Amino acid sequence: MADNKMEYVRLGNSGLKISKIILGTMGYGSKQWQDWVLNEEDSLPLIEHAYKQGINTWDTADIYSHGKSEEIVGKALKKYNIPRNRVVILTKCFFGVDDEGKFPPIAASGKNDGPFVNRTGLSRKHIFDAVDASVERLGTYIDVLQIHRLDRDTPREEIMKALNDVVESGKVRYIGASSMAAWEFQSLQNIAERNGWHKFISMQNFHNLLFREEEREMIPYCRDSGVGIIPWSPIARGALARPWGSRSTVRENTDGALKMVVRSRESEADKAIIDRVEELAKKKGVSMAQIAIAWSLTHPGENPILGLHSVERIDEAVAAIKVRLSPEEIKYLEEPYVPKAVSALER
Repeated sequence: MADNKMEYVRLGNSGLKISKIILGTMGYGSKQWQDWVLNEEDSLPLIEHAYKQGINTWDTADIYSHGKSEEIVGKALKKYNIPRNRVVILTKCFFGVDDEGKFPPIAASGKNDGPFVNRTGLSRKHIFDAVDASVERLGTYIDVLQIHRLDRDTPREEIMKALNDVVESGKVRYIGASSMAAWEFQSLQNIAERNGWHKFISMQNFHNLLFREEEREMIPYCRDSGVGIIPWSPIARGALARPWGSRSTVRENTDGALKMVVRSRESEADKAIIDRVEELAKKKGVSMAQIAIAWSLTHPGENPILGLHSVERIDEAVAAIKVRLSPEEIKYLEEPYVPKAVSALER
């Protein structure tokens, strides 16, 4: 592992230290799930390179390529003889994982009925089943188990007791959460606090220069309560990494989430922000992605999750932690922003 390229910080108020940049592995798995995803053969060397560059924290989920992403993470540990105690593995549960090789989209496996009855959501049964399956695919324990979404049909006490118990089982070290309303997150934390159960140490939410609604309630709450913030898609599914008119990538044409959370809500304000990212990148002699990453890192307690599909992108991300933005530059990037409606994907 690199000695001096990466920096490490505590995840919230926990004792767990993570790399400032987190490797997102949603894009490692099978093209049968989504066309922009890399296969195992192409993914494994990238995980090794990220590790050698000091990125010791990897984020995955059981739904990513329906378990294939977790399997690849587990194989990387074995193939490259990476000591388990040198990496931090985050995974998630909520969605139903297909076991028939059909690779249905996420939306099709989020309904607790039919073929996915009791195989999705956050019932005690599904949380325990999901953890067992993830541990088997990874071939090891889970450092941080995150609830991918909030199950609003299951009592919150049941959710938090089950999460507490999987930590006590030894299969999970910590728990984290992902996109939901701030009041819902606080309610879950209060239940855990009241009962003396394990509380969430992290929140994985959607936060970037093009979507800053989380700054109203969720981020202030997390900072006040000592919860680490690890935003997904800090470069807005790639929209902040290339000029406004550049839309010919495979991901642009095949990523449904990009269309939902970025393109469906884009405005002249978005164009102005992207233009300013491009302008500042040229001025500083860095990439647009590095500007977007650097902006994310200016927020206290915030460490972005990045999907990195090449050695060059990994090196670029690591170098981004050295990019500094002045208060005037931050203000310049943020100035055009206008409020946006919150989509279902962020809740």
